[in-house]
Amino acid sequence: MTGFALKEAAGPGFSVSVEIKGCNGRFLEVSVNAPAWLSGIEATVRQTVAAVCGRGRVDVHIRIREAVPVMRVTANVAVARAYASAISDLARALGIDDTIDIPTLLKMDGVLEAETDPERDLRRYRAALEPVLKDALAAFSAERAREGAHTEADVLFSLGRIEAALAVVAEEVPTLEAAMRESVAAKFRELAVESPGPIDENRILAETALLLTRHTVAEELSRLSAHLGEFRKETERNERPGKKLDFLCQEIGREINTVGSKSTMIRVSRAVVEMKDALENIREQLRNVE
Repeated sequence: MTGFALKEAAGPGFSVSVEIKGCNGRFLEVSVNAPAWLSGIEATVRQTVAAVCGRGRVDVHIRIREAVPVMRVTANVAVARAYASAISDLARALGIDDTIDIPTLLKMDGVLEAETDPERDLRRYRAALEPVLKDALAAFSAERAREGAHTEADVLFSLGRIEAALAVVAEEVPTLEAAMRESVAAKFRELAVESPGPIDENRILAETALLLTRHTVAEELSRLSAHLGEFRKETERNERPGKKLDFLCQEIGREINTVGSKSTMIRVSRAVVEMKDALENIREQLRNVE
């Protein structure tokens, strides 16, 4: 979502510049800074930016520099007379000279009034501004695309780390389940020594199934694999995948945490730490993804 662009062009008797800055944000927020007499163009600028950007804060600065200022400057005689009268009254009260010169009056607020020429042809300025804004947005988009390519590479690298760690955990699932079955069988053999008699195989199976339900991570790994696959597909098919990827990160994190809480095997615990670290890197990078 970050980017910068600055474009300038000369018009008939004036120049136009458009500067665009973008930074991270969950939602699209467009700020337009333009001369007051061009305020009517803000809605058009916002719509143009929204067609290019989906998220983030975008600041657009529009500047017009004219070779000959199109201004009307007038003197407010009534205000100047009021200042002169007040100064004369004060001078008489203090018994000092009441001479007032023009430079002194010109420094007084409101004596000179400057305003933009109301007859200015705004269509001429808009016609010059539109191509500059278009070029600036194109450069801004290109800058964001360049940054996005680096971000995508970093995200997919971290995703690969999670997938590699997931494969490690999957390798340990048969060993984990076999260990639980052996643990249950060993307990029943101990009971058989203390109380001789036939071993109830059905009870062994039931206890094993209960233990597997509590501690096996096969289902979590299946869901995690599905989320990772969906994550990759979303980066390929969606031009603005940021919100969906944020949601998938939440689901991926939930499954990783469950795997970590169910298993006490050292190799699995290390793989879980690796997955959590990679996921945190992805979340950091997704702040830059639209």
